[in-house]
Amino acid sequence: SIASADMDLNQLEAFLTAQTKKQGGITSDQAAVIAKFWKNHRTQIHESLIRQSRWDRVLKNMNWRVDLKSQLRHVDQINTPVAIVEMELGKNGQ
Repeated sequence: SIASADMDLNQLEAFLTAQTKKQGGITSDQAAVIAKFWKNHRTQIHESLIRQSRWDRVLKNMNWRVDLKSQLRHVDQINTPVAIVEMELGKNGQ
């Protein structure tokens, strides 16, 4: 939760306080360790998550078409356009 929200120090403090008050949550000592770790490694963790989650901007192939329904049970659904898009993504060198 901390990493995905990229919490600043105020958000971190509020989040950890809530976690210590929750039944079955963390202890104050654990909260202090997590806060210290986040303060020291926030930038590296955030950059690592970005590297893992973004595409390498490689669109290998794209196909698309628009279909019209010509036969259905209900007349009001006839000639309803449906767009179908197929994208093939990849990482550089793969």
